[in-house]
Amino acid sequence: MSTRTTGTTRRVAVAAAATLALSLGVTACGSDSGKSAGATASDAANAATSNAAATGSGVPKASGAITVFAAASLKESFTELGKRFETANPGSKVTFNFGGSSSLATSINSGAPADVFAAASPATMKTVSDAGGASGQPATFVKNTLTIAVPKGNPRHVAGLKDLTASGVKVALCAKEVPCGAAAQTALKAAGLDLTPVTLEQDVKGALTKVELGEVDASLVYRTDVQADAAKIDGVDFPEAAKAVNDYPITALAKAPNKDGAAAFVAYVQSPEATQVLTAAGFQAP
Repeated sequence: MSTRTTGTTRRVAVAAAATLALSLGVTACGSDSGKSAGATASDAANAATSNAAATGSGVPKASGAITVFAAASLKESFTELGKRFETANPGSKVTFNFGGSSSLATSINSGAPADVFAAASPATMKTVSDAGGASGQPATFVKNTLTIAVPKGNPRHVAGLKDLTASGVKVALCAKEVPCGAAAQTALKAAGLDLTPVTLEQDVKGALTKVELGEVDASLVYRTDVQADAAKIDGVDFPEAAKAVNDYPITALAKAPNKDGAAAFVAYVQSPEATQVLTAAGFQAP
């Protein structure tokens, strides 16, 4: 009797141990599974954080070639931003095509390969958006105003727009279809003036160069261009400029060869770091 009881007890103990082991195994399995799922989520989060490492707060990293079509007036500031972007994104290479916004828009609509477009006016950007070339809604990242560029020392003593209409004063303007030309016409209309320029240029740098070379006495250009060329040019502010402020929109392009790079550069241009560079160059924050 005692022997049978002992055998039975042993069998029960073994079964209980097996049940306990099985239970612990299941628990351990569930625990490992939870750890594995947690690790996977953590790894994904870390990967996302790593991929969102920024050149500016919240700006994702990028690599590869990024081609940016940008208004001529952005040349100095965007060149600086391009260098900073490349430093923060090893393996990336930003190439710029600067020119008149209207001609750049025409090139994009004709199929020129580009990742980003930064224009000097919403009207010019609209020609690209209307053709389906913009990826998403373009965003205004800065504003710019006009000023009168004159040679150092202002030999013609230009004090305002009216002085540009004086006999013998030679003036360069941007062509009307170019944003700086459209802005100039708006300012002249606000002043009630009719001005016949001696030359019409296809971008703002062309109008500025005419003053540098002494081929004209003055030109209507952006404040940022005069600031960038302060060693050779003086600027004369005029009140009507407030009637002709240009918004500058930027967008990644729908057919961008480097979509991730395009999105990253557009985000960077809107970052606090980039805004600081742009405002230091004379642009206004949007």
